[in-house]
Amino acid sequence: MTNLIILPILIPLLTGAILIFLKNRIMAQRVVATLSAITTLIVSFLMVHKVRNDGIQSLNISSWDAPFGITLVSDMFSAILVFTTSIVALVCLVYSFKSIGVEREKYYYYPVLNFLIVGINGAFTTGDIFNLFVFFEVMLMSSYVLLVLGGTKIQLRESIKYLLVNIISSALFVIAVAYLYSVVGTLNMAHISARISEASTNGMPGILTVIAVLFLIVFGLKGAIFPLYFWMPGSYYAPPAPVLALFGALLTKVGVYSITRTYTLFFYHDRDFAFQLLSILAILSVLVGVIGAIAYWDVKKIIIYNIIVAVGVILYGVSVMNHTALTGSVYYLIHDMLIKAALFLLVGVIMAITGTSNLKNISGLITRYPGLGWTFFIAALALAGIPPLSGFVGKLLIVQGGLEVESYIGAVLVLMSSLLVLFSIMKIFINGFWGEDRTYEGEEKAPVKWLLISPVILVVISALYGIGSESFLPYISQAAETLLDPSIYIEAVLKE
Repeated sequence: MTNLIILPILIPLLTGAILIFLKNRIMAQRVVATLSAITTLIVSFLMVHKVRNDGIQSLNISSWDAPFGITLVSDMFSAILVFTTSIVALVCLVYSFKSIGVEREKYYYYPVLNFLIVGINGAFTTGDIFNLFVFFEVMLMSSYVLLVLGGTKIQLRESIKYLLVNIISSALFVIAVAYLYSVVGTLNMAHISARISEASTNGMPGILTVIAVLFLIVFGLKGAIFPLYFWMPGSYYAPPAPVLALFGALLTKVGVYSITRTYTLFFYHDRDFAFQLLSILAILSVLVGVIGAIAYWDVKKIIIYNIIVAVGVILYGVSVMNHTALTGSVYYLIHDMLIKAALFLLVGVIMAITGTSNLKNISGLITRYPGLGWTFFIAALALAGIPPLSGFVGKLLIVQGGLEVESYIGAVLVLMSSLLVLFSIMKIFINGFWGEDRTYEGEEKAPVKWLLISPVILVVISALYGIGSESFLPYISQAAETLLDPSIYIEAVLKE
């Protein structure tokens, strides 16, 4: 059963390789990709239950034991993220059948999508800091292709900026890993933690604080934390809806995961500087995100800026670094992956009907598309954290955790952000769905019923995640315990 760890990486990898040879057989590609996504979902579900019942699972790739070989590790945090990624990937895949277009399908859309999932699941599962870089590169190379696939002017322009930012980020990542290796002499993440703990008996050495900041810059660029979010609004605006949903729900969350993992496993000794810096940047991310979301009248831009808000909220909880706040951050992270994917897919449906994302040119949609309208309304309430939906539980725990350590400013700002997020998202609902009923050129060709399947599934899952929070919290709490106590992770991997 331990070999389950590698399957969410191996299955999409083999699927992507097979799909390359089915270039012109679109239906065959769809069937193979769907079967693969369902299998990955089942395997990742089994992995969550395996970790819940038997504790952290690790797998040494080759005959070398940790810390000398390459190790894959699945604790509850990574297992839940892989499972959520599998859900999002499956629904985005189904959505793509009627939205992405035959031309993109013929140009290796499905193989590249699978390679993207390889990178994401690998990043969540690796127990080796250099292989985190490797999986990042797999994910990024796939995202380059998905971003530019279709060759529109805006895609080509934004892909250049996206490429440059990530090349710089990747170079900094290698430098950060090299510095870290020069200090601790190992790449295994559990072993790094143990070595840093030995070196930090009298306080963390200054070089490790520098490395912590360097990692924050690297992962902050990928996670779009303030002030490193500048590339995201334009780059994420360019691709079609299912690709945007994958990017918005998953790519930035890999950056958030990496900050959370390294700061709770490596740099937890440096509460005075590294965690204070993280807290300040997280709060500023919330502020900048809500300002952007309120300012724009473009549906896509509003949701994109709400990604920055969510990143700030999650990382504020991480910076507080107590059990309540970490539980809230993990809970909110899962919620945001689901609801952001749903919202971007709903925006895709709106654009398929109207042909525009400019809110000033859209109105009255609820008259003829009530299902779309009310699904968007529920998703909007969940995003804003209205009880009993999923956004409420995570944000409440984060605020509670902040108040426990007397971080009043951060807690109040996170709480107030809910009102501003609600205002920004309800602006879409009020202006786009109410008002004068318009007719739009080409709307009869939009396969609305098919396109609604995926976001409805995600909104239902998100609603159940909120309403049934008592059933899910034991899993989330287990993830938070591992983050709060690195010795659990170290003992499971190094078998000490």
